[in-house]
Amino acid sequence: MASLNAQPYLPAPAGDIGLLTDFYELTMAQSYFAEGMDGEATFSLYVREYPPDRGYLVAAGIDDALDCLAALSFNEESVEYLRSTGTFTEDFLDYLLGFRFTGSVRAMAEGSLFFTDEPILEVTAPVIAAQLAETIVINQVQYQTLLATKSARCVDAAEGRPLADFAARRTHGSEAALRMARASYIAGFGATSNVLAARRYGIPPTGTMAHSYITSFDDEAAAFRAYARRFPERSILLLDTYDTINAAHIAVDVAKELEADGHRLTGVRLDSGDFDALSRRVRHILDDAGLDYVRIVASGGLDEYELERLVRGGAPIDMFGVGTRVGVSADAPSCEMVYKMVCYGGRPVMKLSDGKVSLPGGKQVFRQYDADGKMAGDVIALADETLESGEPLLSLAMTDGRRTIASNIADARGRVADGLDSLPNEYRKLREPARYPVSVSDGVARLEQQIRNDISAGRT
Repeated sequence: MASLNAQPYLPAPAGDIGLLTDFYELTMAQSYFAEGMDGEATFSLYVREYPPDRGYLVAAGIDDALDCLAALSFNEESVEYLRSTGTFTEDFLDYLLGFRFTGSVRAMAEGSLFFTDEPILEVTAPVIAAQLAETIVINQVQYQTLLATKSARCVDAAEGRPLADFAARRTHGSEAALRMARASYIAGFGATSNVLAARRYGIPPTGTMAHSYITSFDDEAAAFRAYARRFPERSILLLDTYDTINAAHIAVDVAKELEADGHRLTGVRLDSGDFDALSRRVRHILDDAGLDYVRIVASGGLDEYELERLVRGGAPIDMFGVGTRVGVSADAPSCEMVYKMVCYGGRPVMKLSDGKVSLPGGKQVFRQYDADGKMAGDVIALADETLESGEPLLSLAMTDGRRTIASNIADARGRVADGLDSLPNEYRKLREPARYPVSVSDGVARLEQQIRNDISAGRT
């Protein structure tokens, strides 16, 4: 378990985190400052609508958001840059030099399954601090939630076959590659090819070989033998550089040579072509040679939809390397995650824009289960409400700008697995899943109606 005092992995130096925001957050902050508005505000982070074909979401990036909030400040270089824009007053810039985030956060635990309209986390702080938290919180949680959700769908589709993250070279930048490795591991992947991520997060590293390795030798057999000599207990031979079937026969020869020396070939990898047809032919070649223990690995262009097709079609593939389509969440590269004020100065507030109505007041989410332990529906309640039944999902994660819970990737990983196990299958379907029931409590409904009435009467 990581210590609360462990060095966080920040996307920018601590003194620059304050600049990792949208410009209008700072102009609003200056206006709040000039107006003397320092009342406590609460903001809720939630998703308005599912990305295509999603029936659930996996909360990820909460730990990183907390670390960023704990580091949210402005150093002299940051303030000098803001001065150079000619936008901000000297008294406000002096304020920023002494600023640090002093708020509290209530959040779902990393790896929790959640659904639309439910607050994933709520920030409560003086309004300037709460406003400045917006961009960095959405940035950290939205992207990693998308990756963890898509990865969890791949785990579902693989039906127990091991998955490895191969996405580092195709993600949108080096930080994205690290976050992908972490999010996919939380979601149930077993390893990553990203060595820095493996060290940073304690994920098992994995890898085979590239086509360039094969082509650097005079022939395929020489390449296979050279690699097997160096890694006799962990060789996975890449078959599709020239002719996949011919390479499979060469792999049999190398496997027999390893057996003669007391070793075993670990596997062979397919990286292109018709994975279903090729895996069947390669499996037949291996089995005919008495090499039923040699595993077949497939990689290249895979996502949950292709995994489902291959697995349900009975392709004899033992393990998958998943890269581009998952690392960029290709079919759903964004979601409508928003951060909305729900209280200011003790007064509940809400937004009434068409299609963008927000629920007022600080909240709690209660999860209901049926007699078989399956998730049966969630209730969004007010933070101070107590329901007769249901598991509360939001708990205190930060107070006075300091984390109160430590990051634990193993716990998050277990939470995803347990959540999926308790989620009925109709909400886990890869296409057109059923909509999980989420309702609001009587307290939320009454408060919403009261505020609507007040707005209509001009009393706000």
